[in-house]
Amino acid sequence: MARYVASLNTDRPLEEVFDYLADFSTTAEWDPGVVEASQVGDGPVGMGSRFDLVTQFMGRTTELSYEIVAFDRPHLVTLRGENATVVSLDTITFEATDTGTRLTYDADLTLKGALRLGDPLLKLVFGRIGDAAVGGLTKQLDAVVAA
Repeated sequence: MARYVASLNTDRPLEEVFDYLADFSTTAEWDPGVVEASQVGDGPVGMGSRFDLVTQFMGRTTELSYEIVAFDRPHLVTLRGENATVVSLDTITFEATDTGTRLTYDADLTLKGALRLGDPLLKLVFGRIGDAAVGGLTKQLDAVVAA
């Protein structure tokens, strides 16, 4: 298993940041490893909402299906993603600050079956992937604030 945890602050309001990130179809806007992201079905984002992502990971394109498995607006959203080779559990927490919002992104990535032998390599790569995603998210949130 590989784990990545990062926190960042933004001047954007708590509810706005929560709504933006809980809608995982926005992932392609800020995570350079995501090629495509879309919500499955219509309706408001909430418990049970599903998202399909196409990602570039370790030189390969792969699809992941995510579902919101915990939803406490505007404080916490947890998404579980899975495909034939990996399970991802992404928990994002949000708290109001004097100037906006602080969010913490906590992601666990677990390879399935015999692929677990690759966990040491996954841990090395996952840190770089996480840093790129957090950098993209920071840039995206700052761009919206500046607009």
